[in-house]
Amino acid sequence: EVQLVESGGGLVQPGGSLRLSCAASGFTFGIYDMSWVRQAPGKGPEWVSGINSGGGRTYYADFVKGRFTISRDNAKNTLYLQLNSLKPEDTAVYYCAKRAFTDSSWAPNELREYDYWGQGTLVTVSS
Repeated sequence: EVQLVESGGGLVQPGGSLRLSCAASGFTFGIYDMSWVRQAPGKGPEWVSGINSGGGRTYYADFVKGRFTISRDNAKNTLYLQLNSLKPEDTAVYYCAKRAFTDSSWAPNELREYDYWGQGTLVTVSS
């Protein structure tokens, strides 16, 4: 059974930082591209960042470039998202998502690419 368990969310002041983690199990983590997706209150989900299976290629939505960093540790079956310079508009539930396929035709920002999401971890940015 595929399981994705996020952690690391919380309340942080504007300008602060958090590190999110996603522990994966039930599949061969190291051969799948992965992403982070977020959903703000009252809004639909939006893609945040993606990383290829080997960790050598990363992708970011324009609104987080230079502030967030995605990484992965395939030996630990864990995906990370470092969030820096947080803004109130970053308030959302953050989900890690597993890509459905392992071929090379990956469109990281397309939510239809992902077949499993975790339960999410809430990030609240407020003073």
